[in-house]
Amino acid sequence: MHTRATDDGQAKELLVTTPVPPLARRSPTISVTLAAHLERLIATGELAPGQRLPGERELAEQLAVSRASLREAMFELESKHLIERRPGRGTVVVEASAEQRALEGLNAGVTGVASADAAELRLIVEPSVAGLAARRATAANLLQLHDVLDASQGPLTAARSVELDLEFHLLLAQAARNPLLTTLHGLMADWTLPVRRRSHATRAARASSLAGHRAIYAAVEAHDADAATAAMREHLTDIHTQLKDA
Repeated sequence: MHTRATDDGQAKELLVTTPVPPLARRSPTISVTLAAHLERLIATGELAPGQRLPGERELAEQLAVSRASLREAMFELESKHLIERRPGRGTVVVEASAEQRALEGLNAGVTGVASADAAELRLIVEPSVAGLAARRATAANLLQLHDVLDASQGPLTAARSVELDLEFHLLLAQAARNPLLTTLHGLMADWTLPVRRRSHATRAARASSLAGHRAIYAAVEAHDADAATAAMREHLTDIHTQLKDA
């Protein structure tokens, strides 16, 4: 957002829209694919809080979709409180709440968190997140998770495997549809990054992680909260065991 001086010397706000990356068409429907695409861009920060999206006609043309499909996708994002329509400003990515900012502030000035403490916190929080995701995930959420699983197959570098691991768990937290849990997940991701790098150091470990993600996804897809909770707990326990035996 920028300002410029008008003839009377007053500053006037200039609304700058944010370009949206192109859409890769996937089943089941265009509106679901579109909702998944935009939500993933918001979750990963490519569309940042406060950014303004192009108008409906421009965005539909940019993504080569019908305005009806776009409206359906935008309705889902609005129902998830990921975007909001503001008079005079158009459609804007929702900014973090005061509570989310307060949580993020807990990480300010932190130079290191004990790995054992972070792992224990993760074991308490993430199974519950998986259970909520199983109850609340939409078709768009499932498509996002499935895309990450697809990208995780085949030979990967350790660094790329860690990136996809972080994204899978981030999108799972997003599917739980609780912004405070999503923010807490971001903090835990920072605190557990060294452990994650160790847990993806070998090809066997990366294969084991992918198997765990597939089991979690299957439970979420089936909307089986108990199975998703158990699958996440088993996944995290397997990681702990592998690192302890390494």
